[in-house]
Amino acid sequence: MKNISILGISGSLRADSMNTLLLKTLADFLPGHVRFQLFESLDEIPHFSPGIPDHGGVIRFKQAIQMADGVIICTPEYAFGVPGTLKNALDWTVATGDLNDKPVAAISASPLNTGGDKALASLLLTLTALGTKRNDESSLAIPNIKLKINSLQKISDEPTIAALKAQCTNLLKIIG
Repeated sequence: MKNISILGISGSLRADSMNTLLLKTLADFLPGHVRFQLFESLDEIPHFSPGIPDHGGVIRFKQAIQMADGVIICTPEYAFGVPGTLKNALDWTVATGDLNDKPVAAISASPLNTGGDKALASLLLTLTALGTKRNDESSLAIPNIKLKINSLQKISDEPTIAALKAQCTNLLKIIG
């Protein structure tokens, strides 16, 4: 089997982010020939403005995407949308097409019953505009996330674990 690289991007900057926890959990479900890297410098990316030269944080973000065979984005929902920091980072890739034809999985997680469905819908629109490669199984909304994490800060809900594993399997299928 060929070695595969997956990049995880969390839409949350919080140290105790459930979305980052989900990405770290996903890494455990990937086979041995898959390397998982979590991009942890979203806060170093300046506000997007066309014509401004790429900043160090932007360069690192774009390079991480370019080096990855696939990307998994996990986001919370802020005010019925994607957090501004995540949208801003994705906007930096519009002109260069770094995500064009890149296999991507999109996940939202929320303490609400809706699972962050509005953030997920917004993210999927952005990913469509960026030309990512996805299929009908490339997205997942996880409702009531706080009830699915145990006192050890581990995902303990079996249906959620199964859904996360299915996202990994699907992304690897799209990567080929």
